[in-house]
Amino acid sequence: MTEVLHSELERLRPALLRFASLQLRNEALAEDVVQEALIAVLEKPARFAGQSSLRTYVTGIMKHKIIDALRSSARERQIETLDDQSEDDAIAALFTADGHTRDMPRQWGDPEATLQQKDFFRVMELCLEKLPEKTARIFLMREWLELDTDEICKELGISASNAWVMLYRARVRLRECLDLNWFGRA
Repeated sequence: MTEVLHSELERLRPALLRFASLQLRNEALAEDVVQEALIAVLEKPARFAGQSSLRTYVTGIMKHKIIDALRSSARERQIETLDDQSEDDAIAALFTADGHTRDMPRQWGDPEATLQQKDFFRVMELCLEKLPEKTARIFLMREWLELDTDEICKELGISASNAWVMLYRARVRLRECLDLNWFGRA
């Protein structure tokens, strides 16, 4: 059983590392978080009761390790550089003068079935990698780590209104990227 568990964990490691790297934006810290999660599973293999997939189980452990890493990391204040006007122009082009969406979102089908498809997560990761670093990080903190706005603002040293603007921009750009790269919109 232990040998099977080792090989399964080794197979999951690259995907876990990619996701941790996306969130932490620090390869060494991401590697540490993944190793800690894998060690936690290997030290107490009996805790994995098989009620979920091994990937879900390890990801749940890693989620808590990422939160711990974010909370314990040294406070660094990053200065966000403004992108050229093309990003703002691109966002503005999605809306009419009265603020409504130019194109209504396409029907995305059955969300549960989509979430079960491995390729969706690969495309989602690629879309997240295209976002500015801080924007992707705040999106993952909110949606994947499920941190509340106050925790995110404290961690990143930003105001609540700045956080909501960044989340809005992340969602708009992710929607556009997924429409183009997953849902087949031309």
